[in-house]
Amino acid sequence: MSALNWQKSSYSSESVNCLYVAAVSDGTVKIRESDDPGVVITTLPSKLRTLLDGVKAGEFDHLMA
Repeated sequence: MSALNWQKSSYSSESVNCLYVAAVSDGTVKIRESDDPGVVITTLPSKLRTLLDGVKAGEFDHLMA
């Protein structure tokens, strides 16, 4: 597997709480966190879009206590 081009969220801090995403040639998207980079979630762009739309709409705000 070739190296992935991980992109860090602009909302991540400089050294902690970083979220990274990478597009893969098979059409999937991979997501990882800086504190445990060995754990990688693989999803489809359409599912990631649904999650991001929900976050932007505030559907998960109650989880940010």
